[in-house]
Amino acid sequence: MTHRPAVLFVCVHNAGRSQMAAAFLEQLAGGRIEVFSAGSEPADAINPAAIAAMREVGIDISAQQPKILKDATVQACDVVITMGCGDSCKFYPGKRYEDWVLQDPAGQDVTGVRPIRDEILRRVRELVADLLPA
Repeated sequence: MTHRPAVLFVCVHNAGRSQMAAAFLEQLAGGRIEVFSAGSEPADAINPAAIAAMREVGIDISAQQPKILKDATVQACDVVITMGCGDSCKFYPGKRYEDWVLQDPAGQDVTGVRPIRDEILRRVRELVADLLPA
């Protein structure tokens, strides 16, 4: 059996960017990549505008809950993608780290979240192509 790559998306609140990225990766990878998301300071709930923006593209993230970033999760992943909280994620040798500079959807309505969602989708597609070459 071949190794199934594991990816962790980290943002501050784990309520918008990282949740959208994880949902896109789960959908696009079709179970061929293990997907995690977490936050350095998790919110109480997922951002309603992020939920609405994802529903527009047929993905329901309303049942997700923000999760706290744990060292064990970082250690279990091959790729760690931070989104505005890079300093709070410990560095472990042998891991691939990327920092995706993306606007924070907190406090924005769905109109403001759409371009963030679309940029996340573009980057996730590139990540899938890189991790799962044809």
